Amino acid sequence: MPAAIQVTDLRKSFGDNAVLRGVTFEVQRGEILALLGSNGAGKTTTITILSTLLTPDGGAAVLAGHDVATRPGDVRRAISLTGQFAAVDEILTGRENLELIATLRREAAPKQVAVDLLARFGLTDAADRRAATYSGGMKRRLDIAMSLVGTPEIIFLDEPTTGLDPEGRLEVWRTIKELADGGTTILLTTQHLDEAEALAHRIAILHGGVIIADGTLAELTAMFPPATVEYVVKQPTLEEIFLAITGSTSSTHPGEA
Repeated sequence: MPAAIQVTDLRKSFGDNAVLRGVTFEVQRGEILALLGSNGAGKTTTITILSTLLTPDGGAAVLAGHDVATRPGDVRRAISLTGQFAAVDEILTGRENLELIATLRREAAPKQVAVDLLARFGLTDAADRRAATYSGGMKRRLDIAMSLVGTPEIIFLDEPTTGLDPEGRLEVWRTIKELADGGTTILLTTQHLDEAEALAHRIAILHGGVIIADGTLAELTAMFPPATVEYVVKQPTLEEIFLAITGSTSSTHPGEA
């Protein structure tokens, strides 16, 4: 079976600045690939080209069997894009946001689509609240739910946890894992190493406009020498000092509530 995403020698320059110098990678169906790189590495440029919003200077990209250059309409019907910031209408409720997108995508039953997605993403209880009242994690879950209207084969998530607190990040991580478990192909861009480690089946490192490494975490780890054991003198923490001085086993004195 051909890969869901096939990118070959993708190139893009802005004036004299060559952002992509020959990017090549594949993403299999139902796989999460984390495209890892620092700011300015070209992650967002890659996503923008693959989602047909930007024309490459060279190379080829085929998504769900459709060539980005020659069949952009078919590509757009097969994909969905979630940007770095949640693109929800905060004046509308969660339900209204989903119904609006379902109507724009010409779904036969927009109201039922909204009901199903609200339940799938754990937002039923908040369905009729304005999105402005949602937490960061809830807004991002709603944003991803909106991107699933029309059942796309491929989802692009461009730094999906930007600006979220730790709890919100974990909410989004759970959602992404569930999508992949359901067979959705996901290309995730991030600059957070722990995010790539937690979510991705494979990791591609984009640096200097090219992919310099591509593989599973175990494969990337194997590229380095075996770990060495070092002994480090551990300084006591302030909490440990306090407990030792007071002779307590906790920071709460006996009898305190």
